[in-house]
Amino acid sequence: MSEGVSGMTVGIEAISAYCGSAYVDVEDLFEARGLDRARIANLGMRNKSVAAPGEDVVAMAATAARPLTDALTEEEKATVRAVIVATESAFDLSKAASTYVHRLLELPRTCRLLEVKEACYGGIAALQMAAALVAVEPESRVLVIASDLPGPNKGTYAEPAQGAGAVAVLVGARPRVVELTPGTSGCYGYEITDFARPRADVDVVDTDLSLMAYLECLRGAFLDYASRVPGADFARSFDLLAMHTPFPGMVRGAHRTGLRKLSDLRPGEVQEDFTRRVEPSLRFPREVGNVYAATTLLAMSSAIAYGEGERLGVFSYGSGCSSEFFGCRVPSGAAEIVESAGFAGELTARRRLTVAEYDEAMETGATTMFGACDAKPEPDVLASWGAGARPRAVLTTIQDYRREYTWLPAR
Repeated sequence: MSEGVSGMTVGIEAISAYCGSAYVDVEDLFEARGLDRARIANLGMRNKSVAAPGEDVVAMAATAARPLTDALTEEEKATVRAVIVATESAFDLSKAASTYVHRLLELPRTCRLLEVKEACYGGIAALQMAAALVAVEPESRVLVIASDLPGPNKGTYAEPAQGAGAVAVLVGARPRVVELTPGTSGCYGYEITDFARPRADVDVVDTDLSLMAYLECLRGAFLDYASRVPGADFARSFDLLAMHTPFPGMVRGAHRTGLRKLSDLRPGEVQEDFTRRVEPSLRFPREVGNVYAATTLLAMSSAIAYGEGERLGVFSYGSGCSSEFFGCRVPSGAAEIVESAGFAGELTARRRLTVAEYDEAMETGATTMFGACDAKPEPDVLASWGAGARPRAVLTTIQDYRREYTWLPAR
């Protein structure tokens, strides 16, 4: 499953994630907002990652990616030919977030720098774009970072599932984490307004429409994939499944519906299949929340870390809408690589915030989002959060729309 139409191997050589140094407990949030606690089980969330003041989409992206670039020699850095940031939390309609990330990571200037947007599908779109670039230039590498800071939607049932964070992957011709199969993805998309952000402070949301579109796209994208891969079977071709995870409860329902429409599994076999093939992909997302463009990559890393098997099926959905289903191979030793990145330990080491502290962080963070002309975040807040086991990028000032960042050292 590792060779595509060109006959070459391409995929993810290394992976890293950063989902904040603090979190708020979902039960605390339900209590404070007066939400029906009976719905927590259906949500499937435990904790929600929180960005510190000064952690905008660039800071989170750079923090996630730095372990990957620090591990490269100067000769290897010279092979990085593109930096692609996938996000729907950008703060500029023209200048790509990747330009700031490129400078913070001190990468060579012989790079393409661009930004990708298509709601939550953006991260997988950027991954596939990177694979195509490497296929053309096999000695090159591409750094892909999916980074998002969803708005809190305060007081709604969406709020407990809206996380914060970034996932970074280094794509090249020597994959050790995931081997892709260029040219065999299944795609499905059409125009729909299940979610849109026509202004920085306005979210147009139709939850029921989004759920129906997600389910339709899962079926449509898989059928397109099956038309390109003879013998593909939703229930039997993959040892593991990783799907876009707005919240774990939605993935449970999508898996059940997918099996009903795309397989001959009996109802009694559905729960066993979910536990074995899907549950591993939800371990990270239920501790973080929905991070939009980064969510499918986060689910993939969770499946690799906690699942068993080498055949991984991946489904990504982005509102609006666009979706993709593809199969990939998890090489031997990939789980150890994900484990060595230390992400699970970082999640445990995050600081637990009170709801009041979380609300204050959300209010402060809003002053540095899209359209901010001048702001002065306080890096000391981030320095006091979490264990700080890695260097963390932080926004220090916005002056006349120009942003400056610095690195807080590991403690």
